[in-house]
Amino acid sequence: MREKVILVCEDCLSRNYTTEKNKLNTAKRVVIKKYCPRCNKHTVHKETK
Repeated sequence: MREKVILVCEDCLSRNYTTEKNKLNTAKRVVIKKYCPRCNKHTVHKETK
């Protein structure tokens, strides 16, 4: 039961990445520190609704 999710930068709110998560194992929203090309630095990216 994998679900596609979109990751959004917390600083500039741009939608940079898409990934998949297992909805049964991770019920909470995904939070990953990734590179944002718009901010030109590593920032926290959170899963959108």
